[in-house]
Amino acid sequence: MIEHMGNGRPTTTSYRPLDAPRAAFNGHTLLMSRGLRNTRPGKGWLEANRGDRDDAMGYQSIEVRKVTPVIGAEVHGVDLTTPLGNQQFQEIHDALMDNLVIFFRDQKLSVDQHADFGRKFGKLHIHPASRSPIEGHPEILLIKADETSKRVAGEVWHSDVSCDIEPPMGSILHLQVVPPDGGGDTMFANMYRAYETLSEPIRKMLVGMTAMHEGEHVYRGRYGVNDEGKVFPKAEHPIVRTHPVTGRQALYVNRGFTTRIVGLKRNESAAILEMLYQHMETPELSCRFKWQANSIAFWDNRCVQHHALWDYYPSKRYGHRVTICGDKPFYRA
Repeated sequence: MIEHMGNGRPTTTSYRPLDAPRAAFNGHTLLMSRGLRNTRPGKGWLEANRGDRDDAMGYQSIEVRKVTPVIGAEVHGVDLTTPLGNQQFQEIHDALMDNLVIFFRDQKLSVDQHADFGRKFGKLHIHPASRSPIEGHPEILLIKADETSKRVAGEVWHSDVSCDIEPPMGSILHLQVVPPDGGGDTMFANMYRAYETLSEPIRKMLVGMTAMHEGEHVYRGRYGVNDEGKVFPKAEHPIVRTHPVTGRQALYVNRGFTTRIVGLKRNESAAILEMLYQHMETPELSCRFKWQANSIAFWDNRCVQHHALWDYYPSKRYGHRVTICGDKPFYRA
């Protein structure tokens, strides 16, 4: 819920899914906004949630420092190795909704603590192609590059595993080893703003259109396992999806997984997708996170794309990712 002082500035924001007054996540109850039920966010809501929140007054148990006005914030004043109280959990969730991707520094999490933090937000996703190197933790995805690597994960702009019928809600990456001379940054782009900054005729054209997302070309033969006979996921999703918590519209196609727009000729589909990709990659829509050892990035796959830079070869970059299950994308006017 957005409450305003007399000067019109928002003092607190609390979110809930569109079709439920509360959302319970593994024992934590999120107190969500009453104002989003069966409504379309208007211009005032968009402006209020586009970086104007008074963070000093809106958060009591954490400190939130914006990286850019458009996307991204660092969260301070929390130790993720210890159990989170309801208020702190709620405020971390709200910080994610406000900023789309949030970053934590100096978090020396064990594998169990990393997975436990992810489970607070929902069931953990099992990657459709990669096997976890850690026994007893199938939910852990290894993120590793060194002098033997011929490619790295995330080299093109994408939303994680968008080829799933129910793509992941969010991803939490914890890096323990970073290149000693810098490099290896990750870029994150705001897909709400990508949609909102398209011209009105293009926005109208895209509403109701769908695209295919496929894992075959991304995953086949990539992870060093025998995948002969394995069928990788593919799914048809709306090009414009409604976020199930904030109610905002976001573009949902990406270079990594999207193969074509349903119902269009090949050349028509390719032209529209390339136009959208170039628009999404506009620098003003993104932030760039410089990793340090024991940093964490937590992003919302429903409204964010990311791109990992591989500019540090042959240095080593190593970490673990957990991914949180999501729901089937939809569009609601």
